[in-house]
Formats: sequence, C-alpha cells, structure tokens
Amino acid sequence: MSAIDTLPPLREVIASHQLSARKSLGQNFLLDLNLTAKIARQAGELSECDVLEIGPGPGGLTRGLLAEGARRVLAIEKDPRCLPALAEIAAAYPGRLEVINGDALEIDPLAHLRSPIRIAANLPYNVGTELLVRWLTPRDWPPFWQSLTLMFQREVAERIVAKPGSKAYGRLALLAQWRAEARIVMSLPPEAFTPPPKVSSAVVHLTALPEPRFPADAAILSRVVAAAFNQRRKMLRAALKGQAPDIEDRLISAGIKPTERAEQVPLEAFCALARELER
Repeated sequence: MSAIDTLPPLREVIASHQLSARKSLGQNFLLDLNLTAKIARQAGELSECDVLEIGPGPGGLTRGLLAEGARRVLAIEKDPRCLPALAEIAAAYPGRLEVINGDALEIDPLAHLRSPIRIAANLPYNVGTELLVRWLTPRDWPPFWQSLTLMFQREVAERIVAKPGSKAYGRLALLAQWRAEARIVMSLPPEAFTPPPKVSSAVVHLTALPEPRFPADAAILSRVVAAAFNQRRKMLRAALKGQAPDIEDRLISAGIKPTERAEQVPLEAFCALARELER
C-alpha cells in the first residue's frame, strides 16, 4: 500500500491510540489509505472547496481529502478517543483541518465553513440516514452544499438510487432524486473495514440540482412520502387517509389511482399530490 502522506499507517495509529471501534457509535474503520483517497477523489476537485466530514474516526478519509487538495476540512467527531489521532493530522496539514468534538445532529457547521462547501463522509451507521434526510430537505434550495459523497450500507445506497416499482424504492429515493442527481460510485466489501461489518458498503455521490425536478413544498412532500411508505402494502387511499378528508379526490387530481401502492408512484406524481395538499 503506497503512502498518501508522511503520517503512519492507520493500523499503527489505531494501535498507538488504542482505538477499538465501538458498535454503540456505529463505527467501522476503513484502514486502506488507497481506498480512502479513492473515495476522496469521488468528491471531485476540492482545492477551492471547504469539506464537511462527519465521523472521521482515526482520520483515514480525512487524510485522503487533505491529500487530494481540499482547501479546508471541518471534521465533527463524537468520540473523544479519536481527537489525539486527528490532532496529529491537523499538525501535518497546518491551517487546513478543524476538528469539533460533538454530535453532528446538534452542531451547525456553517459557522465554521466558507462556500463553496462539499460533504464527504463514511457516515456512522446509526445517524447516516437522518443526516442525509436533513441535508436533502432544507426549506430553501439550493442548499449550503454542492455535493454529498457518502458511504452507507449497500442496502441504504440502493434505496437512494432506486426506481419506481422496485423493492428498494421509497422515501430516500424520492427525497434524494427530487433535488439531486444520485449515483453509486464505489462498492466496498466487509473485509475492507475493521471490524468487518456483516454487510457490504457503497459510496453514493449526490450533486445538488439548481432547483427541484418538480415544484413542491419540502415539508408537505416529506410528510406525504413518509406516510405513504410507512404503510407501503396498503393502497394509497388507505395509507394517506390522515392527510386530508378528501384524499381520494386529491389523489385523482394528482394523476394517481387511489388503489395504487406507494412503490408504483413516480416522483412527479408525489410532487403533484404535495401541491394538491398545499391548496
């Protein structure tokens, strides 16, 4: 394995700082620095961008992002055990890495970042989906970020890029594809990680669209999609009966058959229904 910088290999870093991965924090460390550099390259040209990274752990992807030329990296890490390892990276890249010890769900990163901003992360499994939904559903669009380059369990990645009619199609696919271009750009086997997870992983790259594909209120669309797929085996007139007393008429006005199930309905029709419910 070739070096990407002058710092020690990650196995040595983990051993010297006694950084065993904690299941409670959703940690699985990716130790191959060639792989972390490859993931960083999927984020695109970074020399004129600030990069937000969530859950850097011992800093494998952090080092990849910096070695690939990121202007600055803001790394938010909940586990205080990782801070000494990250401090060594900050010393090797003076002025280019800021580390915040805290919960990414509670910290506003915009106070620490300068536009343009990209997000790249091997997201902790226990908060990854919630963070993605937050980034995809701000009230105003375009968002603060240009692109997201995120690692998930393979199953979650497939849900993000799924098409209508497939088992994976649901809330994540609709919210991601409404406002972004989403594609899987890398696959990683369990043995790439320490400890190896029980499932494969994949990296998804999402590029923010200048405007949503179809007009709709973000809050209403999110609510409708969540209700529809929470009871995906039911016909939509039953799954969405709590959304409006005349939901069957609203579905018909949106071009949706009330007897259809959620996985049969394309994005454009859900957006039309959100507009109907806004009236």
